[in-house]
Amino acid sequence: MPPFNTANAFDYGLIALYFAIVVWVGLYSARKNKNTGDYFRGGGKIPWFLAGMSNWVAGFSAFMFVAAAGFTYKNGIGAVVIFTSAFWAYLVGYFYFAKMWRRARIESPLEFLTRRYSPSTTYFYSVTAIIPSIVGIGQGLYILCFFVSSVLGFADHHVAVAGFTLSGFQLSVIVVGVVMVFYTAIGGLWAAVLSDAVQCIILAVMSLIIFPLSFMYLGHGSGFFAGVGRLLHDAPPGYFTLQGDTGNPWFILSFFISSLLGYNVAWALVQRYHSVADERGAKKMALLCAILSLVGPLLWILPVMAARVIFPDIKAIWPHFAAPEEASFVSLALLLLPHGMLGFVVSAILSAALGQANDTFNWLAATVTHDLYVPYKRWRTGQMPSDKRQMRAAHITMVLMGACGVAVAFYIPRFGGAFKFALHYYSLVATFSVPVALGMMYRKTPWWSGIAACSAALIVVGLLIAFGVWESQAYVRNMLVETSVATLVFYGSAFWYRADDPRSAGAQRLDADLKVPVIVDEKTAIGSLQVYGVIGSVSLVLGAVLLACWFIPSLPTAPASINVVAGILLLALGGWLRRVAKRAPAA
Repeated sequence: MPPFNTANAFDYGLIALYFAIVVWVGLYSARKNKNTGDYFRGGGKIPWFLAGMSNWVAGFSAFMFVAAAGFTYKNGIGAVVIFTSAFWAYLVGYFYFAKMWRRARIESPLEFLTRRYSPSTTYFYSVTAIIPSIVGIGQGLYILCFFVSSVLGFADHHVAVAGFTLSGFQLSVIVVGVVMVFYTAIGGLWAAVLSDAVQCIILAVMSLIIFPLSFMYLGHGSGFFAGVGRLLHDAPPGYFTLQGDTGNPWFILSFFISSLLGYNVAWALVQRYHSVADERGAKKMALLCAILSLVGPLLWILPVMAARVIFPDIKAIWPHFAAPEEASFVSLALLLLPHGMLGFVVSAILSAALGQANDTFNWLAATVTHDLYVPYKRWRTGQMPSDKRQMRAAHITMVLMGACGVAVAFYIPRFGGAFKFALHYYSLVATFSVPVALGMMYRKTPWWSGIAACSAALIVVGLLIAFGVWESQAYVRNMLVETSVATLVFYGSAFWYRADDPRSAGAQRLDADLKVPVIVDEKTAIGSLQVYGVIGSVSLVLGAVLLACWFIPSLPTAPASINVVAGILLLALGGWLRRVAKRAPAA
């Protein structure tokens, strides 16, 4: 057993500090919400750099540090091909989807479906999207809380709460779920974006430190490059070739299609594109995400590959894990990081998972409010509900979705490893993305084509699952069959398109809008740079706390000087962000 650090009071204190910061960010963001436009899309005033960081880090989630780390531990260099595929997807967004989404001029993501297809399509998506989204929230909570509770040592402990006996894992799901709903409900999209920026900083500092430390440890005191040489020499045979799933070209193709859809037409991303001032900002946001998606994953993929040599028998370390290889990244943290930074890395994983769930909460609330609640109230009363009532509907939606997500997280453990579950989940929900992407690119199909394409794909895949066809390649089967069937039905429906049909008028107006650029007053975008001061203040607080951790006793493999390095990085970044905010003109 390696000399792991175990969480102590200092680490728990840093985790508590992070939760306090998250709640404070929510309260601060609430002051920026004067109406539902501010609440759901930041009033179109969020700086493109901030929106880009937010979108990129939200795509990480705890999945990357748990499930994806397990995939990397097992498959080696093939993980680079898989987990940098977002780079190519975001490039497509830079050249096409970013500007087109901004030109769509919509208030909520699913409003696009009303404009492109019909109100019926929006209702279809609104209803059918709720269950997959709740499952996604539950999956994120499960991965996060099972892992963190195990690492902190209270997963198997039991406590009595209100007459119920809960495990440490279940209690952590409830606590994290409550905090997540609370600050997102209060602050709206501003809260999600600002907290994502804090998360991005935490993840960047953590990854920049673990990356060199892992190879220096592997080098046995002979330096970074000695560690690289040992990895090349001692890694299992085939570790630097495409093997397993990464050696299957159909798997690579399926994963690329999934990335192309997920990073261009996912509703949370659409909301980000509409939160910036204009389409130039949207394109810059996509390019920033592309660069981060190429460089960022390498900072945790390469250390996890080093972990394959450092922990050759990881099952012996984590015997109670269904997939012990998924503990590889945090094993590095427990080995190499001192107290203080250890709490920091747990906070980072909390940050990543919360960021993804926040995005889901926000666009779901926007959808239920704008596309279900408002039309229903207008039908019943003949009047538009006030902003206050719409905000109340959004808050209620978030609370209900959060409660359902917590319930799902309680039942996910019976499904096995997180990576396998995630692949099946994403391969099924990708069906809904295909008509969205195709509808943006080609706008001469009838109003029912979106529902028909999505339904046909789900029916065909459902039949294949029921009869056990290609069960050994379920992910590949689902992705390729769904995209093929949906594409054929979508373009086949063009035969029934009629330009003079009144139901085609919405798509024609959308087509006209997509040809007109969105340009906004520069002062609006520049004034919003003042929010960088908030992020700078948070960085200064965290940096000062880590400097104070210099005095905490540590192990030889994890000296307290690491806390000082991290603290200096955060103080420097915080000071720079504060200067940027101070020089920005008032909004």
